[in-house]
Order: sequence, then structure tokens, then C-alpha cells
Amino acid sequence: MAAEAPETTVEVPLFPLPEPRTMCGTCACGEPEAGAALAAAELEELHEPPAPLAAVALAAPDPLGPGRLLPLEQRLLRHNDLLAEANRRRFEAAGVRALNLLSSPGSGKTALLERLAQQQAQYGPMAALVGDLATDLDAKRLQQAGLPAVQLNTGQGCHLDAAMVARGLDSLDASGTPLEQLRWLWIENVGNLVCPAAYDLGEQQRVVLLAVGEGEDKPLKYPAMFRSADVVVITKLDLAEAVGFDRAAARANIARVAPNAAVLEISARSGAGLEALWELCGGPQPVG
Repeated sequence: MAAEAPETTVEVPLFPLPEPRTMCGTCACGEPEAGAALAAAELEELHEPPAPLAAVALAAPDPLGPGRLLPLEQRLLRHNDLLAEANRRRFEAAGVRALNLLSSPGSGKTALLERLAQQQAQYGPMAALVGDLATDLDAKRLQQAGLPAVQLNTGQGCHLDAAMVARGLDSLDASGTPLEQLRWLWIENVGNLVCPAAYDLGEQQRVVLLAVGEGEDKPLKYPAMFRSADVVVITKLDLAEAVGFDRAAARANIARVAPNAAVLEISARSGAGLEALWELCGGPQPVG
């Protein structure tokens, strides 16, 4: 078994917004990078506390309403896109394939990476950045599987962004795993099928997981996420019969919202479908 990778956790500070409106217009989680993106005066203007209830009825349109939040949202996403492009250039310069792994909680992202870690001798060295609101449990699981992993704790944040990924890369390098030593970087995003769809992290490919127990209609309920996918992976195939999974319905729903995405079925437990996953992820051929 491979030696246990060094434990690394990055605490991501949250940008403080005044109560009771602590949610951003993009994804309702508060923007950790807003302070770096906008001047303090602009933030004060755009995030001024709401007026007392007695004054609201007499006031002009709410300064925190959609008309004011939309420009802030656009600026934040534009700032994130610039940082994502810097990450992308960093990946390309290092010759590493970066993949953004997305799903709802419990769909099997960490279990999949544990299984892929066993195939490093065949497909080349890899590492992971792991997003969670709290704890480093998943990063520890991957480290025990022999995968260098950095935990990115987002606090109340419901997604990773490009700046968090950049800090995670710095932490990987500081822990003795520079990008230049890797062929693959897996970015395990926070379990959420809404907000992460809007945030480019600099990845070359998006891989969205759908577990057989989640329901065949999940792609129809969360179309933006599945539409953004390059690859949709149906996971926990070994449980399909037990949960009455309707394969044809699930594939039809994926095709309806994400007609250009490649689709495959895997089981991290048995290893079924993993060879096809490597192929669809568009990376290098096996080392051996």
C-alpha cells in the first residue's frame, strides 16, 4: 500500500456580509473572494443593511433588490473567471489534467477517487483538492488511499471558487506535491447541484456524478449542472437492481438536458466502468 500522504487543510475565510442579509445574489452562500474583487467603498454601497420595516413601504426600490445585486454578481463571476483562467494556464504549463468532480452529497465522489488512487501505477500520479463545508474527513480518506490531498473548508460557502483552488495548489506544492509531478488533479467540489455550476475553477473537464439511488429525474430538476457537464457518470451501479434504477429513463433525461455530454455507468466498489472513465476524461494513455 502506498505511503500515507501528508495531511493538509486549508481554511477558507468567509467574506463578512451584514445581518440579516448574509447571502449573495449568485448562490446564497456569501462570497469569500468579494473583498479581493471590489473596493471597500463599493462593497459598503452594495451591501448596505436593509432599511427598517417602517421605512421600506415609503422607500424607492430595495437597494439590495435584483437590480443592484446583478451588477455585483456579474463582477464577482468575472473576477472568478480571471482567476480560473490563471489556474488553467498553470495546469497547462505543468502538463497536468485537471477535472472538476461535481455531484450532490453522497453520490460517491470520494469513493470513486479512492478507487482511482489504486490505479496510479497504471495511469500516472494524481492528487486531489477536496471541498467541504467542514472537517477533513474526506481528505484523510484519500490520503489513507495513497493520494496527496488538500482539504478546502468553505465554512458556510456552498461551492469552491477559483481562488480557493489556487490556494489549494499552493498548499499541495508546500506539502511536497508540485503540479509538475502529477498527471491528474481531481477537484472534488462541495456536494451541491446548484451553485458550483456557475463557477469555473480552471478545469479542463467537468465530471458530474449521478448515483442510482438519487432518482432518474435528477437531471431534469438540476438542468444547469448537468448541462455544464462534459461527462456524466452514473455511480453505484452495483446497487442499481436493489433500488429499482431505471437506466433507460435516467439516460433519456440526461440526453434531454445535456445532449453533448458523454455518459457512462460505473461501480467504484467493483471497478466496473473505470477504464471507460479514464478514456472519456481525455487524459494520457496508461503508463504501462
